[in-house]
Amino acid sequence: MPSPARLDDPEQDAMTTVSLQAIPSASPAGQISSVEFKVNSLTVDKIGSQMGLASEKPKPPPKKSGRSVGRFIRFALWFNTYRKFFVLTITLNLIGLLLAATSVWTYPRQYTGAFALGNLLVAILMRNELFGRLLYLIVNTLFAKWSPLWFRLGCTSVLQHLGGIHSGCATSGMGWLIFRVTLIFINHKNNHDAVLITGVITNILVAISIASAFPWVRNTHHNVFERHHRFIGWVGLCSTWIFVILGDSYDIHKHAWNPDGVRIVRQQDFWFSFGMTVFIIIPWFTVRKMKVDVEIPSSKVAILRFERGMQQGLLARISRGPITEYHAFGIISEGLNAKYHYLICGVQGDFTRGLVDDPPTHIWTRQMKFAGVSNTSTLYKRGIRLCTGTGLGAALSTCLQNPNWYLIWIGSDQEKTFGPTISGLIGTLGSHRVTLWDSKQRGGRPDVMKLLQEVYTSWCAEVVFITSNFQGNKEIMEGCKIAGIPAFGTLWDF
Repeated sequence: MPSPARLDDPEQDAMTTVSLQAIPSASPAGQISSVEFKVNSLTVDKIGSQMGLASEKPKPPPKKSGRSVGRFIRFALWFNTYRKFFVLTITLNLIGLLLAATSVWTYPRQYTGAFALGNLLVAILMRNELFGRLLYLIVNTLFAKWSPLWFRLGCTSVLQHLGGIHSGCATSGMGWLIFRVTLIFINHKNNHDAVLITGVITNILVAISIASAFPWVRNTHHNVFERHHRFIGWVGLCSTWIFVILGDSYDIHKHAWNPDGVRIVRQQDFWFSFGMTVFIIIPWFTVRKMKVDVEIPSSKVAILRFERGMQQGLLARISRGPITEYHAFGIISEGLNAKYHYLICGVQGDFTRGLVDDPPTHIWTRQMKFAGVSNTSTLYKRGIRLCTGTGLGAALSTCLQNPNWYLIWIGSDQEKTFGPTISGLIGTLGSHRVTLWDSKQRGGRPDVMKLLQEVYTSWCAEVVFITSNFQGNKEIMEGCKIAGIPAFGTLWDF
């Protein structure tokens, strides 16, 4: 009997310890030979009575027996590409700051504003939908399937963890801003008070914007994060413009203002500020109020339906208003030519609860969608998309649009909770490349790693993409690392 997995069931909000009672034995063709899942009804039709499965009833889950995970495995998963990017970015900038502070490298002392704003520009660029979509398009077009597997896995890892550069450059930009204001303060007799004051104000505003994006704030107080990170960030951008213009207009040698527009335009920090402004504004030009149909199959979920099809691996930001409280959800679509695309919105807070209690007829969204890790599924010959609960929303499109991807979905009372629309979409996959595990009907969660390993082997997969809650993602990623299965899990900004 395999060691049971301890996973957080998002549908029941309870920790359960279970093991797989009847693991499907997958044939070389990827078919499930001992258990066939009846996809349209999301129920399990047990066959193979010769194996003694037909009369088997769900058994209560056994007691937990812990699985040992070595420190090296934990560290390898913790020090992922996100943190590597963050450390590399911070280290390079810190070296530059130290060299500048000791006057070993004089260039940054002369153009400190350019170093500060250059870092902030890169930070903004890493979170821009248009830039991100362009990167995904280039990688998916140039390297799909033919390049070595290790290289394709590296491409996926880099694209998924661009946030490490975002965080590293934002923090470094703050450091250079402080250094810039420190230099102005040291040479205060040669600078105007207005330059120093606007520099201090800019530092404070940028610091608030960065602090509001700390993981604890972002994950537990979403509205606080959004209001401060966005609106204080916008005010900080305006203050940056004033700081740049005043700093470039004041002649520290003549102690006089030189409002020559040509001189200002020739400065590096002017163009970095311009680039920051452009990339902040672009996504907001794509905001539209869209008609939406809301299906409420249960009190736990709202299914939002929008017109037009979408490519797989994209996520949508939606809101009740044009400016505030945007939330991201995975997009389900059968392809670009499909009539509709869908969002699965599980009830987790006030916003999603409002979708169930007071369904909207129209909703605000950005037409420019941003790409998630699933968008790189086209790089691989065959893969597995494993998800739990409402994680199906980020996973299903990949399997609908690519016949070489296998879906494993674990949830509680799936058909009743998610309704006929989602059941019908899953039904189009065919039973040969989908495993549905209803933990309520089966008496508990499966041994996820045993199930995953068997499907991974029989399906001849190259990679596994995981969408689960924090605890489930952690344990599955650890299991994949131990088993040597290339896997990418849900990413929370650190």
